[in-house]
Amino acid sequence: MKRLYYFSIRSFIGPFLVTFAISMFILIMQFLWVYIDDLMGKGIKTSVIVELLFFSSLGLIPLALPLAILLSSIMTLGNLSENNELTALKASGLSLYRIIKPLTAIILTIAFATFLFANYIIPVANSKLHSIIFDIQSTKISTILTPGVYSKSLDGYAIKVKEVNESKFSDIIIHDYTTPTTIKTIRAKNGELYRSDDGKFIFFDLKDGIVVEELAPAAPTYNTEGLLSSGQNNRPSRRSKFNQATYKIDLSGFDLNKSKEDMFKDKHEMMNVFQIYSVRDSIKKNSEGIVQNFLLSLKNDQPYFQSYAYNSNLTSRIDSTKNEMAITINELTLDTLIAFDQLSTYEKIAGIQKAQTKLRNRKTQLKSQASFLQSMENDLKGYMIEFHRKFALTFAIVILFFIGAPLGAIVRKGGFGAPVVIAALLFMVYFVLLSSGESLAEAKTVSPFVGMWFPALVLAPFAILLMRAAANDRSIFDFSRVKKLFSKKP
Repeated sequence: MKRLYYFSIRSFIGPFLVTFAISMFILIMQFLWVYIDDLMGKGIKTSVIVELLFFSSLGLIPLALPLAILLSSIMTLGNLSENNELTALKASGLSLYRIIKPLTAIILTIAFATFLFANYIIPVANSKLHSIIFDIQSTKISTILTPGVYSKSLDGYAIKVKEVNESKFSDIIIHDYTTPTTIKTIRAKNGELYRSDDGKFIFFDLKDGIVVEELAPAAPTYNTEGLLSSGQNNRPSRRSKFNQATYKIDLSGFDLNKSKEDMFKDKHEMMNVFQIYSVRDSIKKNSEGIVQNFLLSLKNDQPYFQSYAYNSNLTSRIDSTKNEMAITINELTLDTLIAFDQLSTYEKIAGIQKAQTKLRNRKTQLKSQASFLQSMENDLKGYMIEFHRKFALTFAIVILFFIGAPLGAIVRKGGFGAPVVIAALLFMVYFVLLSSGESLAEAKTVSPFVGMWFPALVLAPFAILLMRAAANDRSIFDFSRVKKLFSKKP
């Protein structure tokens, strides 16, 4: 039996290592192909590019592992079946479950190691990747200013300098086209360029300059005779001087390949499951506290609750001095109540306007509160998606093995021919299910649990069906009954 286990493991390890290496190479080349224009020719050191590829490849392992497991399992059982070795093992009294038992142990080990890797290594790799890309963007910022040439790297701006030395420059001209109705031109004799700590803005510290703003054409005016008023400037402009000024430019649209979502790893992917679980509890408690405080502030802003609170405090003070005086809210407010019909017209209008103002303010507060709570809910959803992703990946590896192994035994083909085609199609189905589930979870159509476990939930029944068919040496689908329905009666 030990020889059988050794034989099965040796048959699986070789194809697995080869297919995993090929999968990683393809994914890394795809990554490099997409961002090659933003990495080359930007003054970035080769060591930085190698470091970027290394940390990005760590994040690609969870995508390459399922494909490698699927392809290697099809190849291993396909080779055994094609060489009639699987048939000989079954003839000796061994079932398919017993034959793949050592492979199952390896797959479970790989799945557990993958979970540990995704939980502890990938968050650190994502953090390093974030830092490297930030440095690359900083390097790209230094290439904005080219002496004697207008640079249009920043959307909505045209920038030209006479001389530049690292972050310092002289004779700068900035044309700002971000406002459609205004053309703004800034000129300065010298200055310095630096970037905000969060990397979202760059600042030009300008000295001895002027600002010229050419506004949109003004509507023409005519005199009583129907003629155009003389001296009217149909396109007004403004001009101002400054000794020192700071000009801020938004860097949105200047990310690496202008795709922050694709390149930057957010905070959810930089945490392990224990940190995510802790953050989830904190977000829930904060949300509940914010809602309670907001409701309390709404109540305290109403005259009725203010009077009620005042009456409660007053009653408690009276009781403490054992005074039999009883003051109720009705006694406090009854004499001050005035019917709306008894008010004057001016007082009615003033009261209505005051009520409208309070309602508008209240509506604005409610919208702001709802928007804030919505952002916290979206943040919590992102954490839970990442939480379930780590577990779903582990289970998906096991499911894909139990799909690939029986398929290899059924198709009876090894090598890189039919197994590659079958594995590519199945992995495409898995990837579509994974992307669809994540999109549904992000859109709140389904819960994060259902969205991230969607591929496993869909593929698990097929894995069971294929294993039973391969173990019993029968076809996947039994069409004998269907044929009998359409067969002619004698």
